[in-house]
Amino acid sequence: MNSASVVRAVVRDRIEVVVAGPDPGALRLGMLLPLSGALGLTGPSGLSAAALAATELNAAGGVRGRRVELVLLDAGRAPHEVAADAVGMVGLVDAFVGFHTSDVHRALERCLGGRAPYVFTPPHEGGSRAPGVVLLGDSPARQFAPAVRRLAAGHGLRRWALVGSDYIWPRAVHRAVSVIVRDAGAEVVWERLVPFPGSGADIERIVAALARSRAQAVLVNLVGRELARFNLVFAASALARRVVRLSGALEENVLLATGGDETGELYAAMRSFAGQGDDRRIALAQRYRALFGGSAPVLDAYAEGCYDGVLLTAALAASGALTASDAQRGAARLLAAPRRAWPAASLGPPSPGGYLARADGLDLTVIARL
Repeated sequence: MNSASVVRAVVRDRIEVVVAGPDPGALRLGMLLPLSGALGLTGPSGLSAAALAATELNAAGGVRGRRVELVLLDAGRAPHEVAADAVGMVGLVDAFVGFHTSDVHRALERCLGGRAPYVFTPPHEGGSRAPGVVLLGDSPARQFAPAVRRLAAGHGLRRWALVGSDYIWPRAVHRAVSVIVRDAGAEVVWERLVPFPGSGADIERIVAALARSRAQAVLVNLVGRELARFNLVFAASALARRVVRLSGALEENVLLATGGDETGELYAAMRSFAGQGDDRRIALAQRYRALFGGSAPVLDAYAEGCYDGVLLTAALAASGALTASDAQRGAARLLAAPRRAWPAASLGPPSPGGYLARADGLDLTVIARL
């Protein structure tokens, strides 16, 4: 069975589901993945990882005898468009799982909160959540504090700049990191938020302003294609080998889109990386390659989050907690005893915390556990 056949075996067409109506023999998950827009280049790996999880669940007998099906929705579009499509699927799917930018996330939370379980898997902006919304990723403080402290101490970085897309996640990250930098005995000397999405930002002008700020480090909270554009321009500038860059959205697919990076000063702080080397990640990558082959999209941190999100949602269904009123408490119980949350694939739970990696050509080399 080729990779396309694997996906077709577990993915149902949204229109077909709307026409056919509910199916009590299936546990249907609305997969909210960015197939277009800023994060579009990361969507295919997320879909493959979700299909891997569904395939493993079905091979183990499904969830209480129900086969797992995925109903794909493009979450790379404008927030109101994604939210409208999701609302149309309430009652036709049992829950929603996925990753996308946080402006889309907040729109989905407003329309789904209290109506359907919704597992949001990537790093998030923090704050309280509506009933039924479950977060798997890290808050800004958890994601960035260990990395900023380590880089600041190791490189003597006292002057920081902040560059991000102008929407909710980068704004929250900038607020959190400003405090983290100050607590590390350093200062933020320059900050810029660029219009989002599809900004067409003048990256050359931003890099020139960074040079004038005399920043020693820049936290880059652009996403997807804009992050790739920034890194391309920055790597060609005079700042490339003397100013540290740190990103909370840099994973293998964006690094490949950049063409790699040889400066030695580009870092990423994420939950996982392809080369981190722990037993669970190695086993997951082997299963992924066995099902999809060596030419499949890179199994990045976003994709691993989708795999875990599907398994957690299935565990909630198996425990009778896959409802808008019970999902948050049920997820907290499962995550407190994590081996109960990831039983189907026999890989155990994902490791808590994250990693700091450095770009080495086309690879992200893990240099520290955070």
